[in-house]
Amino acid sequence: MDHSSKRTVSAVHGDETRSPATPASLSHPVSPPLKKRRLAEGEPAVGLVPPASNGKSIPPSTASTPPLVSTLRSPFQLTKIRDLPPEMNKDAISLKDILGHPLIAECWEFNYLHDIEFLMSAFDEDVRHLVKVHVVHGFWKKEDAHRLELEEVGSRFPNVKLCNAFMPEMFGTHHTKMMVLFRHDETAQIIIHTANMIVRDWTNMTQAVWVSPNLSLRETSDKDPEPAETTIGSGARFKVDFLNYLRAYDKRKPTCKPLIEQLMKYDFSSIRGSLIGSVPGRHKLNDPSPTRWGWAAMQQALKAVPVSKEKSDIAIQISSIATLGPTDTWLKDTLFRALRGGRSTTGNTTTLPQSPNFKVVFPTPDEIRKSLEGYVSGGSIHTKIQSSQQVKQLAYLKPIFHHWANDSTHGVNINSNPTHANNSSHTGSGSTTIQEAGRKRAAPHIKTYIRFVEPSSESTEHRPIIDWALLTSANLSKQAWGEAATAAGEVRIASYELGVLVWPELYQEGAVMQGSFLTDWPGEREEVNKEAAKDAKPDQDGQKTVVALRMPYSLPLQKYGDGEVPWVATANHLEPDWRGQVWRHG
Repeated sequence: MDHSSKRTVSAVHGDETRSPATPASLSHPVSPPLKKRRLAEGEPAVGLVPPASNGKSIPPSTASTPPLVSTLRSPFQLTKIRDLPPEMNKDAISLKDILGHPLIAECWEFNYLHDIEFLMSAFDEDVRHLVKVHVVHGFWKKEDAHRLELEEVGSRFPNVKLCNAFMPEMFGTHHTKMMVLFRHDETAQIIIHTANMIVRDWTNMTQAVWVSPNLSLRETSDKDPEPAETTIGSGARFKVDFLNYLRAYDKRKPTCKPLIEQLMKYDFSSIRGSLIGSVPGRHKLNDPSPTRWGWAAMQQALKAVPVSKEKSDIAIQISSIATLGPTDTWLKDTLFRALRGGRSTTGNTTTLPQSPNFKVVFPTPDEIRKSLEGYVSGGSIHTKIQSSQQVKQLAYLKPIFHHWANDSTHGVNINSNPTHANNSSHTGSGSTTIQEAGRKRAAPHIKTYIRFVEPSSESTEHRPIIDWALLTSANLSKQAWGEAATAAGEVRIASYELGVLVWPELYQEGAVMQGSFLTDWPGEREEVNKEAAKDAKPDQDGQKTVVALRMPYSLPLQKYGDGEVPWVATANHLEPDWRGQVWRHG
């Protein structure tokens, strides 16, 4: 979780859509991101293919022709890094890309830390004084320094309104990072991301963004289905869960009521994904509402997600690790149990015989020293290992700790790592092929939870196959995910969090999701990932679909060496970073 010690300073691709055949698993039509079509062997290369008159892709001309392979853009995008070269920022997105459209009429901005001047600078200069801006924060104490600064800076902008989130838990935070935009063309858009609304988070730190398609107003005659009848992963269910999330703010006063009333008028059917949120309070697992919170929401959603029967990894990549307890009981019996669920390819809900390997991705002091901002970036990345309880926690986390940059001279040699001995792709020289993500020197404030299968040593393809991926504000903490359930079936959550879970079958029945590196697309425009395409199943027109998932870190992951420990912001670090600075806490 972000901590209060942080300093507070006083056209997006979502509408580039084209619908393939709707998966049978979803009861309501939805639209994917912009689709690239790969041509069967022998067809002329024509680049992007416009929709056919019937809205379908052209089927193969003969039975012997290989099936067409269409590719879909990654549902997650990385943010641009100022001090990296253009090739590292391909397909990346900036705050101005999100907020710079001159048709934006209203913006609801939810976050932990806010720099209002920075936020306003991202709007088009001709309309920034006209956009209605609602800033939702969690600083409930009137004397809080963050709140006082927000009020002082906000008073300079007549079109900015501050909204205080309902905060019933003493140790909770308003940690959600999200925006809702309304445009003058009567469309709306939802953006869920990982960055605080401050300059540092959008400059040289690794972050990511999920952007919804542009949502249109519903026809007046249309009615939303009953919440209990909606399907997990569908736009209709996303709407139910999203509005229920916003209603949590209104338990004491109508903070989000105007936003809810506006969004109820919109059609969410183009959205693909499951909303995974947390709201503070005590929540019953048998609540009649279809919406679940925290780890229970993840557990519920994964029951609908097909997972590979092959041995897989679940990488938990976060920027903060809270106190989890002196033993790994909560981690294994609550969070890991929720994350390891899934549906077999035969359609049964099951915990697979081959349990996944869990890996926690978190930077070491050396990775912080080498990052673009050096030690300064470490102020946004948190864990503690000083107290006796924290030392015990480190003992059970250490075996699953993995590097962010994966290039440590003190880490386990990737080529000799037994976890990769029979489960990685190699070059002819016998060394492991490294898939570079281009973010190793941009310190991670991003939070992702990804289940994937690494290519086997016999594979000619080096990119991982993804079962599911979650982009979220939730770090590794009980406050974010919720305590273990009580005997009465109650789960206590302290903080607001929000994320989006995606998996390949949301986009096409039988589709495959493939990790992509340095681009939002699966492979280069001229080629198709043959390994991924082989696993994909053709639709009724004989077309296969491969969905990209933009990876924020390189693969394979490198395990911590025996003498390595995670970065601790509350400790002194006297070895100079690459800028020549040292870090003294306090």
